[in-house]
Amino acid sequence: MSANLFDIPCTTLSGEQKTLADYSGKAVLVVNTASKCGFTPQYKGLETLWQQYKDQGLVVLGFPCNQFGKQEPGDEAAISEFCELNFGVTFPLFKKIDVNGSQAHPLFVQLKKRAPGVLGSEGIKWNFTKFLVGPDGKVKRYAPATKPEALKADIEKLLK
Repeated sequence: MSANLFDIPCTTLSGEQKTLADYSGKAVLVVNTASKCGFTPQYKGLETLWQQYKDQGLVVLGFPCNQFGKQEPGDEAAISEFCELNFGVTFPLFKKIDVNGSQAHPLFVQLKKRAPGVLGSEGIKWNFTKFLVGPDGKVKRYAPATKPEALKADIEKLLK
């Protein structure tokens, strides 16, 4: 794991360059998202976690991805508008990326290495796979079907 997870550049929907180091000392929940997925209502749960824990040190980061069933077809403006209007999303959203394959974003390459999925597979199976990154760089992975509110106990452990 040569690449430092905290130094990988990511671009927000508004074009700002960020790294996980910008959220140093915080618990960071990284999620690959999509606007037209059966799990899309999880945006509301993610926003609730963000509102409930942001003052205690949680950051939620959404990374739109169109690799699963073409469920994120929109451009940055459409994604931003959809998330804001339908789910009141205020947590940071990033430019659309790939999470699997040769064009996978380096952040997701590292997250998958640090927290493989079922039977050690690194590939992400669907939208709304979640990675909880502790301030120490340890990563825990959650399946798409795992509702955001199910992460509360793990988040609270990291915030203590």
